[in-house]
Amino acid sequence: MNAQLLISAIVLGLSMSGVYFLLTVGLSLCYGLMRIISLDQFFYYALGAYMVYTITSITGSFWLGMFVAMLTALVVAFVVERLVNKRVYSKPVMFSMILTFGVNLMGVGLIKYIWGLTPKPVASPIVGRVMILGTGVPTYRIFVIALAVIVYFAVQYFLNKTILGTAIRAGIDDAEKVKALGINISRLFTITFLLSSVLSALAGVIHAPFVMVSPEMGMTITAFAFMVVIIGGLGSIKGTMVSALIVGQVVSLGALIWAPLAEMAPFLVMIIILLIKPTGLYGSKLMHR
Repeated sequence: MNAQLLISAIVLGLSMSGVYFLLTVGLSLCYGLMRIISLDQFFYYALGAYMVYTITSITGSFWLGMFVAMLTALVVAFVVERLVNKRVYSKPVMFSMILTFGVNLMGVGLIKYIWGLTPKPVASPIVGRVMILGTGVPTYRIFVIALAVIVYFAVQYFLNKTILGTAIRAGIDDAEKVKALGINISRLFTITFLLSSVLSALAGVIHAPFVMVSPEMGMTITAFAFMVVIIGGLGSIKGTMVSALIVGQVVSLGALIWAPLAEMAPFLVMIIILLIKPTGLYGSKLMHR
């Protein structure tokens, strides 16, 4: 195998891992704390991509678009959480799954109404290439990898070194005990949901220059996102990062070996891991609602 192709594939896989991580860390936190499968995260992901497209087209500034996209997702997610999600926290998982899927479908419909069906291009905000072992790789991909690493450590610091984060982490292990201590668990739910939605929008923003922005882009990435969450273990940030790295590399290197492997191999890896460890790589057996 050509060494330059291999290096390019590894960097491509790492950058896709960054996108997967940002999108799935919110899904993992939502299930870990609230026991809901928040399928509307895929709407915030697509919304983030469309907002960065719009702001970049008007102002020429991708970075302003990134800020506006995350702010828009924050506002929309707050409205959805108040009107819809707050009412399903105590319901069975399937109930939340169907309801948030409905929110996702309505969001996709709204995107189609506003932006139309034609895919939109978003130019990379960082041009140029970086030489790695004699192979030139796009600088923007290096930026995406670095951003995902920074977000990972920022989320870990928030969860482990702050009082609010410690309460959320305790809620992931046992929400009832946290509630018994007098902590406002409802507020923790809201904060976690908003954090998840903003990260999903950020995933859409940084993924936009890799793909054509389209209304169905959230649907396209759904299967890979669920694989990352399940392999890593629900509620585990470390597991989500490790799993994103695995899936990103399996997809990228699989495509290099034989194109259909890019879609088949991640499912095979997931099945093997779940047969060995049914809770996922870092899933906890002690989580209770």
